Amino acid sequence: MATFSRSIPLADSAEEVLAWHGRPGAFHRLKPPWQDIRIVQQSGSIHEGDRLVMEIRSGLLRTRWTALHHDLPGVIGFEDEQVSGPFASWRHRHLVESAGTQESILHDLIEYTLPFSRVSTPLIGRVVEQQLDRLFAYRHRTMTADIRTHRGIAPLRIAIAGASGFVGSNLIPFLTTGGHTVLRLVRRQARAGEIEWNPDQGTLDASRMEGVDAVINLAGENIATRWTDHAKQGIRESRIRSTTLLATTMARLEKRPQAFISVSAVGYYGDTGDQEVDETTKAGDGFLPEIARAWEDAAGPAALAGIRVVHPRFGIILSPAGGALAKMLPIFKLGAGGRLGSGKQWMSWVAMDDVLGSIHHLLTHPSLSGPVNLVSPNPVRNEEFTRVLARVVSRPAIAPVPPFALHLLYGREMPDETLLSGARVLPRRLESDGYVFRFPDLEDALRHVLGRVKE
Repeated sequence: MATFSRSIPLADSAEEVLAWHGRPGAFHRLKPPWQDIRIVQQSGSIHEGDRLVMEIRSGLLRTRWTALHHDLPGVIGFEDEQVSGPFASWRHRHLVESAGTQESILHDLIEYTLPFSRVSTPLIGRVVEQQLDRLFAYRHRTMTADIRTHRGIAPLRIAIAGASGFVGSNLIPFLTTGGHTVLRLVRRQARAGEIEWNPDQGTLDASRMEGVDAVINLAGENIATRWTDHAKQGIRESRIRSTTLLATTMARLEKRPQAFISVSAVGYYGDTGDQEVDETTKAGDGFLPEIARAWEDAAGPAALAGIRVVHPRFGIILSPAGGALAKMLPIFKLGAGGRLGSGKQWMSWVAMDDVLGSIHHLLTHPSLSGPVNLVSPNPVRNEEFTRVLARVVSRPAIAPVPPFALHLLYGREMPDETLLSGARVLPRRLESDGYVFRFPDLEDALRHVLGRVKE
């Protein structure tokens, strides 16, 4: 039997650390984004008899892991035991040692037996230990930063449109582990914790919106497609209809939300060359600036009703679980990555954890309204992004993509407005309001989300 242990000091009480682990969404926040792990079934949380069934996917392989949780009498902590899964045996004890009134130490202690232990080699054992080191370094960094972000914040009741999308599926567990209550807007009959709506038909169950503290609108079709007339109409209407419906419904409520966070994008600025761009910069020309202006304007009825309206303008969000990075990674891991076109265009990027942290900041800081650039303070040119990503995955980047190849794939308009042009966007309003980025540096951000941190 092999053992693994890793400990981390925390500036929070043992009780709060344990409570964080027991809230909905904790497993998702601790799940590494570079692995495709899906929850199949979950009953309870971390208490005696609670069960979690997950599926780990790697290419065509599917491995199901069932974990049973146990209380640990006499200590602050819990244990999960593998009932079935890839190991011959696995027991993971999470022990939280009190180190003062508001300080503690988290100890992760694992005892495991490799499958086919009689024929397993020392090399396999070393690989498993390296993967555990990589996993728990990520888990501890994420948990520590999340608990610090939520410290001292009163719980809110938040309705979210676009809850199942790229950002929404990460935002919800981040909020629920902080003690907030989330109501998902769904296009079917609502269950507990949900609100039924249909933007295409202009319907929304307003009665369930009464009393929410904030509404977050993440709804909108993906722009990473060939921009046919039909696709452009879908992109436009998916944003305008949803935002208009939410804004007009909130304006009519008896008890209105305090805040409406309705997302936008840095595409608002168009192609600005080498010019530094902030929230005072006017909208550019083209399809994306036109959409972004209309998208933001659609929230007008909420603002007229006295609701604080914020438009976080998203940059390129970095996560291997979705978005641009997920599309790039397989190519770069093969050593076939390279710059797009000249590589001189600016990329205004942001780590997923800073998307979540920034939205939390907008929720809890009433001083901010209007447009807020949600990007790292350090945008880079495409050629630099390419070099850094290649270095992080330990591959060369020697295969530039010519513009005609992108035009063949997506037509001319979409690549020319997105992939082959850019804006050097700065988050001046966020920084002046006191938000501190977890990952202001590109290489640090990529190493974190890909589990390749140098320690």
